[in-house]
Amino acid sequence: MQPYTTSQALITILIIAGITFFTRAVPFFLFGKKEIPPAIVIYLGKVLPPAVIALLVVYCLKNVSVFEYPYGLPQLISIIVVVILHVWKRNNLVSIFGGTVLYMILVQYVF
Repeated sequence: MQPYTTSQALITILIIAGITFFTRAVPFFLFGKKEIPPAIVIYLGKVLPPAVIALLVVYCLKNVSVFEYPYGLPQLISIIVVVILHVWKRNNLVSIFGGTVLYMILVQYVF
């Protein structure tokens, strides 16, 4: 595959930025300056974040074999640490960063 030219890269970045801006602006155009959003939006705001996290956990663990070394231990240890960090600090970034760093250390140097 040929590398992008400068103009192709710039066009790609502009398209991605435009789409990102559009997806962020749509709710303001749809709902205007209403103080209370529609019930469906409130409902989706409550149920989608945990559903997305659950989906990501399932996706990340789909190829883990508990019958072969390391028996899923790096993943299990990292998940436990993420839960502990999140309960302790209540900060998504700390939890995700801590679990990711621990997992990389376990995979690279321990298992």
